[in-house]
Amino acid sequence: MRRSFILLILTLVIGSSQSFAANYYFSYNDKCRQAYQYYTSLQFDKGNEVIRQQMLADPYNLTATYIADYADCLQLLLNGSKSDYEQLQKHLDARLDLLRRGDDSSPWYRLLQGGIYMHWAFVYVRMGEKFSAATTFRKSFLLLKENQRRFPAFDYNDILFGLEEAVVGTLPEDYSWIASIFGMKGNVNRGVGRLESFLSKHTPQDALYADATIFYVYTKFYLQSKQEETWRFLNSDAYPATGNLLLSYVKTDLSLNYRKGDAALQTIRQMQGLPEYNKFPIFEYQAGNALLHKLDHDAVDYFRHFLSVYKGGIFVKDALQKLALSYYLMGDMAKAKDYRAQIPAQGSTNVDADRQAQRFAREGSWPNATLLQAKLLLDGGYYPQALARLNAQAEANLQTVTERAEYNYRLGKAYDDMGEDQKADMYYKKAISIARDDKGQFAARASLQLGLMYESRRNTTTALAFFKDCLNMPVQDFRNSIRQQAKAGINRLGG
Repeated sequence: MRRSFILLILTLVIGSSQSFAANYYFSYNDKCRQAYQYYTSLQFDKGNEVIRQQMLADPYNLTATYIADYADCLQLLLNGSKSDYEQLQKHLDARLDLLRRGDDSSPWYRLLQGGIYMHWAFVYVRMGEKFSAATTFRKSFLLLKENQRRFPAFDYNDILFGLEEAVVGTLPEDYSWIASIFGMKGNVNRGVGRLESFLSKHTPQDALYADATIFYVYTKFYLQSKQEETWRFLNSDAYPATGNLLLSYVKTDLSLNYRKGDAALQTIRQMQGLPEYNKFPIFEYQAGNALLHKLDHDAVDYFRHFLSVYKGGIFVKDALQKLALSYYLMGDMAKAKDYRAQIPAQGSTNVDADRQAQRFAREGSWPNATLLQAKLLLDGGYYPQALARLNAQAEANLQTVTERAEYNYRLGKAYDDMGEDQKADMYYKKAISIARDDKGQFAARASLQLGLMYESRRNTTTALAFFKDCLNMPVQDFRNSIRQQAKAGINRLGG
């Protein structure tokens, strides 16, 4: 299908090379709507067939060209195969060539080109091509900004430009140079506000509605740090995850990051009944994480299955690390050491979790078992069990600065999530005092959490001080994600 699909695109480009731009138009008709809904529920075969029919029946409707891009980019973002990437990347220029034949007086003309560039910026990030990701993102941002200037009342701008406006001010260091060099300015609250405005005026039948929904929950959760509000939205009728693999994937991802382990498992069980589930090994990785947070030994089966069928690079090192740690907690050191030994030669280091796994393999030490169990239980939202383990551990018996910082950070996080701010404040500050100059993550995380805590109390001055302090720490593990959240806090508070 992929080979015939690019031949179809090239035929449309070459075969119509003598046509005038006026022959082309943009229409989100019933076929385009149907294909979009198939793609954004990860039913690629059905979506490809509908879009093929649409392109053959009416090659001048350029909206179909744009929607076809979802199949490629979602496939690459979720499955990440290098061979697929090398093949599907050929579609990018062909699609852009077609879109440029449209009427540049239409508000869709720049919007859809900007959307294509944005899709591929995401893909380049996944593939570790930092320069291509940054320059492609810039092209998207400038097109969308110009479209906003020309057509300020065109509210579909609010989807793509809203996302990029929210993200620009919080770009990780690997990409922030593109914003500083080219003067791109972002604003988290304004960007999320655009997405919220669009959703309030549109329905799932409208163009790009699924994009708006997904962008909204991620920016609301991570960049505005409004987790409880996002969680309510994810569990409302406005977020129809049941029967939709992509929305379910996002809900599971946010459940795991909001320490809702049982909710993640419930969503995964619903996903497992859908026919396309087995085409995306990343779901098995999610299931492994959810079970690991319960200290359930069945997690190893899911991680092993993920590694046996996944063809991409991201999360491979992390899955191997989690297998090593799972067997370590089971007391099977032969398997624990075997999986740790596999980490350096497999996967990529394009995401923070994999970079941390690489350091774990290189350093060769094993974590304190009690602290590891507490961490996993806290990540799943199992607070009484986590506190029981932490309270059974004497801080004086911990061997290193990093361990003592982690112990206090974990206590702070447990009390923070349970609403006991005074205790959380005390333990977070102790973690900072122990490990301010340590390259581990816990002092920086404690400073970030204190910033969020004081922001929730509307103490802007103190919150900003902790966010800025976080940026000054020499953290290595999860550096990008920690610093991006701190930058988002500073951006939100106007600092």
